[in-house]
Amino acid sequence: MNSPALSSFIWSVADLLRGDYKQSDYGKVILPFTILRRLDCVLEASKAAVLAEFDAKTRQGLNPDPFLIRQAGQSFYNTSPLDLTKLLGDQDHIGPNLYAYIQAFSPAARDIFERFDFYTQIERLNKAGLLYLVTEKFAGIGLHPDKVDNTRMGQVFEELIRKFAEISNETAGEHFTPREVIRLMVNLLFIEDDDVLTPGNAVVRTIYDPTAGTGGMLSVAGEYLLEHNPSARLTMFGQELNDESYAICKADMLIKGQDVGNIVVGNTLSSDGHGNKKFDYMLSNPPFGVEWKKVEREVRKEAAEKGFDGRFGPGLPRVSDGSMLFLLHLVSKMRPAVDGGSRIGIVLNGSPLFTGGAGSGESDIRRYVLENDLVEAIIGLPTDMFYNTGISTYVWILSNKKPKARKGWVQLIDASAFSQKMRKSLGSKRKELSDEHIADITRLFGDFAKADLATVLDAKGKESSRQLLVNGEAAPAAPAGGKVKVAPISRLFRNNEFGYSTITVERPLRDAAGQVVLGEKGKQKGKPQADSTLRDSENVPLTDDIQAYFKREVLPHAPDAWIDPDKTKIGYEIPFNRHFYVFEPPRDLHTIDEELKTVTANIMKMLEGLAE
Repeated sequence: MNSPALSSFIWSVADLLRGDYKQSDYGKVILPFTILRRLDCVLEASKAAVLAEFDAKTRQGLNPDPFLIRQAGQSFYNTSPLDLTKLLGDQDHIGPNLYAYIQAFSPAARDIFERFDFYTQIERLNKAGLLYLVTEKFAGIGLHPDKVDNTRMGQVFEELIRKFAEISNETAGEHFTPREVIRLMVNLLFIEDDDVLTPGNAVVRTIYDPTAGTGGMLSVAGEYLLEHNPSARLTMFGQELNDESYAICKADMLIKGQDVGNIVVGNTLSSDGHGNKKFDYMLSNPPFGVEWKKVEREVRKEAAEKGFDGRFGPGLPRVSDGSMLFLLHLVSKMRPAVDGGSRIGIVLNGSPLFTGGAGSGESDIRRYVLENDLVEAIIGLPTDMFYNTGISTYVWILSNKKPKARKGWVQLIDASAFSQKMRKSLGSKRKELSDEHIADITRLFGDFAKADLATVLDAKGKESSRQLLVNGEAAPAAPAGGKVKVAPISRLFRNNEFGYSTITVERPLRDAAGQVVLGEKGKQKGKPQADSTLRDSENVPLTDDIQAYFKREVLPHAPDAWIDPDKTKIGYEIPFNRHFYVFEPPRDLHTIDEELKTVTANIMKMLEGLAE
């Protein structure tokens, strides 16, 4: 059964709940029951052995926990003789029996259902006379990993969460990232690490997601590494604020055999669940444009007391958008380069690229990551890629172990043209990346080269093909009557090319007679006084000499101006779209005029036809 069919089948449970439950409450029943059935199927084969071991060790007065985990072959177990199928045999007592069954899970698994407040739903379903019917429905679903692997199970949970969010008028897709975007990020994260991907190399690495959601990023990274090097082991860490998403992530980690103690619940910004830990790889898709006012006191306190010894030393962004705080949080988790270093992949909207002038928190954060040579690449994704927003998004790749060729450089890749329309939209998501698109973007990153995209248009202006042109390759010939449009798609920049000095340009204050007013005391004695109404500022690229710029751009227009050096500030911005803009000259007036005449003539003919 494929993922859409499976999620539709599970969704049919909503027909039973309609009337007794509001639509916005369906998820409180369907999500925990889906997890319960998944765990139920996973433990089915070892059930008898676990019960026998539990009885034997209990008689001996021993702690059965390690023995039961070994017998179950999982990092969790259940000591009840019941399962969902057997629960159906006693319809009159299904409520207390289901409660007892859940209580018999090992503590880590039991915590999942407590996060959902599942016991309240059991009681509510029982009172409504629905508990048996819902249990029967889920008992008939086969969710064993042999039938539904972890990847498909993750997609099922994501689809269900998206549906519940939509009918609840919540932010759809808040909890997860499209799988193809994660695959792209994972490709970019691992591409330079041959030792990890080499088959047979039994390496152990750690990966961390501070906004783990349902665990999709961690899962895809683990699957990618296992596919390329079955001998490697990826230990997963994460933190998640939403209780339901945390519970799903924890269930997924349990089945994968990961240490669920590495998945922490809570707000990453106000309470770092992983203290001073450092990680090899990090992935994150923090919320876009969400204010951090709720945790402002804790964040500002850490920034003031710890400075650069804490997470937020470089600066604090405006309270209306906390995404750059997650960027700083990840940077603070980087393993020192001498210990192997780290690589980060984070999805951000356009705001962190340019919001805030010199001296602002956002600019200071950009300055920190660029001057410390941490940014490897920024990839612009197509719009309409995410379930909750149609805005432009960007994948930042950061590393403190850049290859020699990349040191001092940043690669910008405009992948906005790399998408295909989905057959059916999901929320705001109308486009997706194909495997070919992911491969092309990965190759552009791996080649670390300038590149253009040649788009071939036929005589009717319809696109017929595309071709990547790397390192100055020649564009293909235009077809008869058609043309070839060439646009930059990968560009390389020195770190300091994104920096600038904001200088304050002063003009003299003049009296009624037009004479310059001089200072009469202190440091300003005998010097021209500045007229605040004529004060101006200029942004001078760091690659340009300030005095030369001032002489060239300012003095010809204001010969009496001067620079106030005490007010000069350093700023950084990454005007991504400007670097990929290609000017297309307008058509000549004669052509436009002829087209207007043709259209006007057609309209007149239509009107004449109506008059008849």
